[in-house]
Amino acid sequence: MSECLKFSYLVEGENFDGAGAASEDTKARLKRLGVSKEVIRKVAISMYEAEINMVIHANGGKADVMICPDKIKVVMKDTGKGIENIEQAMQEGFSTASEQIRSLGFGAGMGLPNMKKYSDSLDIQSQVGVGTVVTMEYNI
Repeated sequence: MSECLKFSYLVEGENFDGAGAASEDTKARLKRLGVSKEVIRKVAISMYEAEINMVIHANGGKADVMICPDKIKVVMKDTGKGIENIEQAMQEGFSTASEQIRSLGFGAGMGLPNMKKYSDSLDIQSQVGVGTVVTMEYNI
């Protein structure tokens, strides 16, 4: 692969049945391209966490994936309520998920920490009332 491959997905808000479709398709593409299992695992976990956050907190959004010879870049963008305190949201166990969401098995407060743990680079830009852009990069 000498050039970058680019593709996008729409993530539906409150659609728990469809949550993870973008990360699953990306995982399959990476396998077909012969990317290492460890990199695939990192991308799949962190991208899934971002998708779930979009489904729960942001009424959906868009996932853009770029696969290049030396890196993978994933940009998750939403127009949700935004993150009031990114530093606090990065703490393991911190969650603003409702009890209803927690009863479904989500909202444990590991989404952003896992995105950081499994990506080689993480950037979060958020504005309350406007939305959030999460950019994750992975070295191949």
